[in-house]
Amino acid sequence: MTDSPYMIDITPENFGSVVVEGSLQVPVLVDFWADWCEPCKALIPVLEKLVDEYQGKFILAKVNTEEQQEIAAHFQIRSIPAVKLFKGGQPVDEFMGALPEAEIRAFLDKHIANESNGQLEQAQQMIHEGRTDEAALLIQQLLDEDAANPQAIIAFAQLKLAIGEKDAAQQALESLPLDEQQKPEVAAMKAQMLFESVALAAPPIEELQQKLQQDDGDSEARYQLAAQLVMQNQLEAALDELLLIVQKDRAYGDDAARKAMIQVFDIIGDHPIISTYRSRMFNYLY
Repeated sequence: MTDSPYMIDITPENFGSVVVEGSLQVPVLVDFWADWCEPCKALIPVLEKLVDEYQGKFILAKVNTEEQQEIAAHFQIRSIPAVKLFKGGQPVDEFMGALPEAEIRAFLDKHIANESNGQLEQAQQMIHEGRTDEAALLIQQLLDEDAANPQAIIAFAQLKLAIGEKDAAQQALESLPLDEQQKPEVAAMKAQMLFESVALAAPPIEELQQKLQQDDGDSEARYQLAAQLVMQNQLEAALDELLLIVQKDRAYGDDAARKAMIQVFDIIGDHPIISTYRSRMFNYLY
């Protein structure tokens, strides 16, 4: 058993100070276990490893249900191992059984304040302010500490986009695990890169509008116009142009307009306007 100051055996006498009061400072993970429980024996070494690794970012409070039956009964523990996480003096989350280390780590990270989160926010603010050299140093520091940190990789991609290194940004995003690639902020970045590529190769907006005045059925010009509008953050106007292509020339670019509308939705994020345009799009499709 590890000798850690962050792992404490719980009794009725110290439950209040360790779990209730202690969770006002840092999360407290309460592990209900017993000597006869084989899954408990599998879980305990994982929890001990993590409590050593996290070095005070959480407290591991161990409740032997055979010796502390009153505490186990109070929390209606009927099956072990049972693990409850306390924050602010109250249980806020739990899991049952001997989960794999990766799942327990993810469970903890949902609740433990991560110093790197503040650094990432700082780096993103630097990028927004054009202080890309400072942001690069901070992001590299985060990647040196954890090369697989998905939020640091996303920040790296944002930095590369800001300084015009689109290929490096694309490679960074593609290096993310699949579940991370499906997150809204990543989908929005990928969509932004697509429209930027189209816009860079397209004529100016005024020229495209003139083309469409001369030939309202020029889907290529309309698609390019939509990309230019996206780059100017005129997203609703871009959707209007793409919707016209869906309506009049569905086959254009192997259904490019419908796909582009979905990517504009990714950029917009959670907004009521999406349901309106999605409904109109479906009306033309079916």
